[in-house]
Amino acid sequence: MGTNTTVASVFRPLLTVALGAAPPPVRFEFWDGSSLAPRDGRTIGSVVVRSKEALAHMVWAPGELGLVRAYVSGALDFTGDIFTVLRTLQSGAPNDARLGADAALRALGAAARVGALRRKPEPPAEEAHQSGRLHSKRRDSEAITHHYDVGNEFYELVLGESMTYSCARFVSPSDDGHHRPDASMALADAQAAKHDLICRKLGLDRGPGMRLLDVGCGWGSMAIHAATHYGAKVVGITISSAQAELARKRVAAAGVAEQVEIRLQDYRDLGGERFDAISSIGMFEHVGGERTAEYFDTLFALLGPGGRLLNHAISSPGGSRISGRSFIGRYVFPDGELLDVGVTAAAMQRAGFELRDVEALREHYALTLRNWVANLQANWDRAVDLVGPGRARVWLLYMAGSALGFEDGGIGIHQVLGVVPQASGQADMPASRRSWM
Repeated sequence: MGTNTTVASVFRPLLTVALGAAPPPVRFEFWDGSSLAPRDGRTIGSVVVRSKEALAHMVWAPGELGLVRAYVSGALDFTGDIFTVLRTLQSGAPNDARLGADAALRALGAAARVGALRRKPEPPAEEAHQSGRLHSKRRDSEAITHHYDVGNEFYELVLGESMTYSCARFVSPSDDGHHRPDASMALADAQAAKHDLICRKLGLDRGPGMRLLDVGCGWGSMAIHAATHYGAKVVGITISSAQAELARKRVAAAGVAEQVEIRLQDYRDLGGERFDAISSIGMFEHVGGERTAEYFDTLFALLGPGGRLLNHAISSPGGSRISGRSFIGRYVFPDGELLDVGVTAAAMQRAGFELRDVEALREHYALTLRNWVANLQANWDRAVDLVGPGRARVWLLYMAGSALGFEDGGIGIHQVLGVVPQASGQADMPASRRSWM
């Protein structure tokens, strides 16, 4: 590259092709101090290319994976409100027609001119590398360890005092059911409201002593709520050793150790027990489409007539197997799969459940994620100390991007309630959902 040539001038033609005649109001800043900005100068934030390594990542791993590797490594960054910047870049993202062979050659040429092709960069250490048969016990354990055994203190920073890693419910008791989620509600209160809703849907309010199985119990928040407020006898299972360790401590601190048992156990090892109700909250995404029938068959066999299952899970219209070359698949939820809620409902019915209620909560998850992002940003330095800058950046991007996905309807979340039929045909269910809303 000539002494009078800037990185911005090299990449201007490529960005023009990629972003079109009306580029988003974002400034592009490069490591040599040069930049590109909209002609009117109005911007909502910047994309900062800190080094040649950012371009090398994108050239050697074209598409989303290379872009994310550049971001996680710190070679690429954003300034400004992350939600606004991501939304703006998303809305101005190039379509396939613009990024054909010609654009690819331009990109290679530009990268070569600035010296970005001299070596293939190593992927960030935060990438997942599980092995073995998909959704075998060993591989599932590796995937869960990658995501959940990051460190309990880090999760406390992000999730707050509720230590609940699933969609909250921002509806106060006085809500008439016709308003948007109450953003003024504290996150801990909204998580308690979610747990309480599930307890009532499962019929735990019919009296103390009911036996609840919480599949994928996390750090024990649902189990503690059910035991404390409804007198339930709870078994919580997880395959994360870090979660199980802290969950047991939290159960003891809450004074419900005689009512709650936390096990390090895979759902496939359940059997020979009987429960009145089962909650599966934020766990089903790890099961996989090929094991869905096995999952619901296993849970059905643990319930007697009239027993209830509440499956609370992220969904995707038409279903979506998370690619191993995607950001989510490589860094966040390896081997994850989001099923269409209709597929989930059909699978529950095939297992023998009668479906009694389906509720969508996607706006609530968007608000939950915005709370988590705020927690992470407010405690950024401590988070970096705990898990390193790369892992902290993974979480910031994952949660902010997910919030936008729930806001625009690209992904959803549903609670599906099923009941085991009784011989009499009576389901012992309330006449309407009003009793638990």
